[in-house]
Amino acid sequence: MELSMLLLLALLTGLLLLLFRGCPNAHGLLPPGPRPLPSLGNLLQMDTRGLLKSFLRVRCREMESEGGSLPLGHWEALVDQGEAFSGWGKIAVIEQIFQGYDKVRDFRMGKWNVEERIQEEAQCLVKELRNTKAEPQGMALQDPTFFFHATTTNIIYSLVFGKCFSYRDPEFLRLLDLFYQSFALLSSFSSHVFQLFLDFLQYFPGTHRKVYKNPMEINAFTSRSVEEDRETLDPSNPWDFINTYLLHMDKEKSNPNSEFRQQNLIITVLSLFFAGMETANTTLCNGFLIMLKYPPKTERVHKEIDQVIGSHCSPALDDQTRMPYTDAAIHEIQRFLDLLPMSVPHVVTKDIHFHRYLIPKGTEVYPILSSALHDSRYFEKPDAFNPDHFLDASGALKENEAFIPFSTDKHICLGKENFSMASPMAPEDIDLTPQESGVGKIPPMYQISFLPCPCQG
Repeated sequence: MELSMLLLLALLTGLLLLLFRGCPNAHGLLPPGPRPLPSLGNLLQMDTRGLLKSFLRVRCREMESEGGSLPLGHWEALVDQGEAFSGWGKIAVIEQIFQGYDKVRDFRMGKWNVEERIQEEAQCLVKELRNTKAEPQGMALQDPTFFFHATTTNIIYSLVFGKCFSYRDPEFLRLLDLFYQSFALLSSFSSHVFQLFLDFLQYFPGTHRKVYKNPMEINAFTSRSVEEDRETLDPSNPWDFINTYLLHMDKEKSNPNSEFRQQNLIITVLSLFFAGMETANTTLCNGFLIMLKYPPKTERVHKEIDQVIGSHCSPALDDQTRMPYTDAAIHEIQRFLDLLPMSVPHVVTKDIHFHRYLIPKGTEVYPILSSALHDSRYFEKPDAFNPDHFLDASGALKENEAFIPFSTDKHICLGKENFSMASPMAPEDIDLTPQESGVGKIPPMYQISFLPCPCQG
């Protein structure tokens, strides 16, 4: 009992000392922020609904204390002073996987027809959807996550390894499960806590153990695939990413400082999968759910697709300029979805003057992209889904400097010229709240029915 009282007294004394002393002088004049508690740091100030909620709450409080003048500065930091903010920060739960990895610079893969590969995979998706049979009592309802996950994975895999999987291949299904689990774990609240207390929590069991285990299994799969690619390598005709990388490795094998090493290759492939596949898959899953919730806007997209592409042609990137509303809807899905609200951590590469602050070299910085995507100065109704945010008075697509999602890849509306969509729920009852909101946002589970257009028979 006495020991407990002493510990409590020590904790209270520490809290009081912290409250009455000023903030410690640091090398630099940092922007305002919450004062950490002894040992606990900012843990008690974290919102269990996600780290983004915690940051935004702090930002609102600091803006009030500074008369609403706290600058956002995303564009200035990421573009105008991009070099100073270009350092790679650490994501604690996967840091062990990326140890010893050098960023591969100035590497060009060649002019492969990515658009053609997407079109081919879209046709495979359409075939799979046509094979789903409706129940006698009504629609064939299904979770679309598998179809979108399989499609995006196959596209990335074919570009990297020059081949693709059957949707029912057991090895492929295991790979999909590993990626989905890993992305969900990275976006969990526990991974945020681990990010803040890496030095202490790394010695205990928890989510970080599983996050590490899953990519290790993916890396083992990647290593086997690389060796298979190496056996069929034709130096005169490289036909995928691995072929091209292996040729660079061979060319620079006498250079001890070369970035083209086997370990870098494996981690680069892992990065391509996570950066390309999971973001595209999550965007598609959320995008279709948003379309179900807003039928009038979906009808406008469908009408434009019918007018420009028709019922029997595959969409192409050349169609994009003739489909401003569909293009605006894709932009708005990315903005409204806010897939990677805090992007990934950056590190300042040198002492930098930013507005009235001095940020010292080595400071870890999180670009809160969400605040830019919901800035009412650039988007009239930032909390509403409205493709008109990206259309000018004449109905043409317009640029918006506050539109800075993590990825600006162009998307093709896969299969929409063959199907309409239906949901068992009324639009007003559809809930868009993500399952997890952390590094990324995991879409909620939902069911959808893809109904063949009458012209498809």
